[in-house]
Amino acid sequence: MIYRNADATPVEMLPGLVRRTLADGESMMLCEFTFDAGVEVPNHSHPHEQVGYVVSGRLRMIIDGQSHDLGPGDSYHAPSNVPHGALTLEPSVVVEVFSPPREDYR
Repeated sequence: MIYRNADATPVEMLPGLVRRTLADGESMMLCEFTFDAGVEVPNHSHPHEQVGYVVSGRLRMIIDGQSHDLGPGDSYHAPSNVPHGALTLEPSVVVEVFSPPREDYR
């Protein structure tokens, strides 16, 4: 199956944060997040395993209480039910995979 970025519906999740669900299947989901600088994603957890890749920009990821500054080419893993959040240090684009897919992002 082929999915076109132009067909993905932009959803404003927070002021300055837009999500596009790019592709999904039975066991995983791919999403693109576009952030303005200074957007804070509050600390949260969910049953989905999450991995992410920083395409552009800089952000601070907090995973299980540990803070890490990330830039282009860096990636991260938030295990299932582990608290995590983020703060964008500059405009950023991040691609994330969730397993299983998040029904709230379909």
